[in-house]
Amino acid sequence: MIEVGNVLVHEDVVKENFVCNLNKCKGACCLEGDSGAPLNADELDILKEIYPKVKPYLTAKGIKTIEKVGTYVKDFEGDYTTPCVDTNKECAYVIWENGITKCGIEKAYEEGAVTWKKPISCHLYPIRITAYPEFDVLNYDRWSICSPACTFGDELKVRVHEFLKGPLIRKYGAEWYQELENEVAGR
Repeated sequence: MIEVGNVLVHEDVVKENFVCNLNKCKGACCLEGDSGAPLNADELDILKEIYPKVKPYLTAKGIKTIEKVGTYVKDFEGDYTTPCVDTNKECAYVIWENGITKCGIEKAYEEGAVTWKKPISCHLYPIRITAYPEFDVLNYDRWSICSPACTFGDELKVRVHEFLKGPLIRKYGAEWYQELENEVAGR
């Protein structure tokens, strides 16, 4: 583990390569899994607030689900997540562009309808945060559907933390990210 401020970073985050390859996986991480995207407590009110502005970007299935269960739900483990449609897999905020899943919230953000990009868990994927009262732990979540991203990352020689520089800065700040880079360079 690498300690940067009050964050412990698993070695795999700085050693393994990863670059999303949407042309290969088609955004399967938004469609697969046991529940929706994990949400922080501070994101729950944001989702409620922005929903009216995001709604025009969503699919009919997504809207129907959100209007039935809400902008977020508690999953089987008692954690807050985005709601899922149908088979409890597809995120209700999913949209489709050229056969690839995208985030309706992010699309609304890109078009200036909202100022919040998307849940941090989505933005940081494949990093998953385990939050404790005194510190966070960042782990690299290995999932077979992301094997094209691993291959692409190997080809481009881009490590997980480098690929996720923007989201890591969003979560922890530029100074924190620079400290991480300094720690990695010193190894």
